[in-house]
Amino acid sequence: MSISAAEGGDPSAQRAGIAESPVVRSAPREPRVPGRTMRYLALDDLERAARRRLPRMIYGFIAGGAETESSVRANRASFGRHALVPRVLIDSSARSTAVTLFGRSYAAPFGIAPLGAAALCAYRGDLALARGAAEAGLPMILSATSLIPLEQVRAAGGGWFQAYLPGDPARIEALVARAAAAGYETLVLTADVPVPANRENNLRNGFSLPVVPGLRLYWEALTHPGWLLGTLLRTLVRHGMPHFENMDAVRGPPILSRNLVRELGARDRLSWEHLQLMRRRWKGPLVVKGILSVEDAVRARDCGADGLILSNHGGRQLDGAVSPLQVLPQIAARLPDTVLMLDGGVRRGTDVLKALALGARFVFLGRPFLYAAALGGATLVQQAAQLLQQEIYRDMALMGVNDLAELGPAHLLPGAGAWPAGRGA
Repeated sequence: MSISAAEGGDPSAQRAGIAESPVVRSAPREPRVPGRTMRYLALDDLERAARRRLPRMIYGFIAGGAETESSVRANRASFGRHALVPRVLIDSSARSTAVTLFGRSYAAPFGIAPLGAAALCAYRGDLALARGAAEAGLPMILSATSLIPLEQVRAAGGGWFQAYLPGDPARIEALVARAAAAGYETLVLTADVPVPANRENNLRNGFSLPVVPGLRLYWEALTHPGWLLGTLLRTLVRHGMPHFENMDAVRGPPILSRNLVRELGARDRLSWEHLQLMRRRWKGPLVVKGILSVEDAVRARDCGADGLILSNHGGRQLDGAVSPLQVLPQIAARLPDTVLMLDGGVRRGTDVLKALALGARFVFLGRPFLYAAALGGATLVQQAAQLLQQEIYRDMALMGVNDLAELGPAHLLPGAGAWPAGRGA
């Protein structure tokens, strides 16, 4: 089990990824989906249903990307550029989807990515995600731009915390200390947000943070009563106006605050020296998210990062940025002993297997689980995780694989949409 210094344990063993308990070799439970949710047969079904339930501006905030959204599309398309090579006549009855990461065993090789303002999209969204993930035996990364205090989410099961940080040592040290005191096991620094992105879709849909009330917002709310009554009004009545709770060691501004941008601080001053400061202050696993180049991967490792999440922020920051899957083989070849993870575009069990075959140890998904939380709370989050786990379990048999560690480049060939020669894997 991965344990922070605040909880005890051997940090050197933890950082090396040494298992403290054996991986359970049991088959995943069959998803038990109540009658009305039987239509959710795959993760994409959740998006279609959520699009009907959520106001256009909220759905667009979740689904959209930066500018032309080319990176959003490229993330999904990148998986089609690889074809799986199955092996047959292999006894795969003992197969297991379980993996060990930073000393902790998980039921499957995927988790829930950080999702900012989740509680604006789903009632108590961060808690629903944490509880659903915990029930499914998976990690969930709490976003710094969440609307529920990190201490409450930790108590609900969340064990990873993701920070957006300015280049300010005092603020960095205070937030790191708060996360450690709350008992978080793994700290994630998102490094690819030096400035806010140009998300034109939000402007076209009338969405903004801070939220600006107006006729369009009122109309969208009234025409989507499920969200209005089940999320917005329910939150205001029971918990008051939401605040950004976790950007610093103290409570942040409300979602209506005109000072929100100023409160975010000067993120464009964040540097490698600040990562080294975090490494000195944080005794558990330290992960850097937003890596897309070999050079940055090496430098993050040299600064003390235990793991990297290759990510272009789901296509929500630099439009046209390379997809994480495309750069994964190069970084894996350069850093074979570093824990490499990935997010962006993962939707099927076969996507997960392709990422693992190219060198990833783990993947993260965000949007599908937020749709699940908006539609059915923690219960549907758990069921969505079980759907994906079942796909992986089935696909392992079809691939002739018993252990996910068996996957490698030999299980792949260029797919129908393969990159032209000279453009990488």
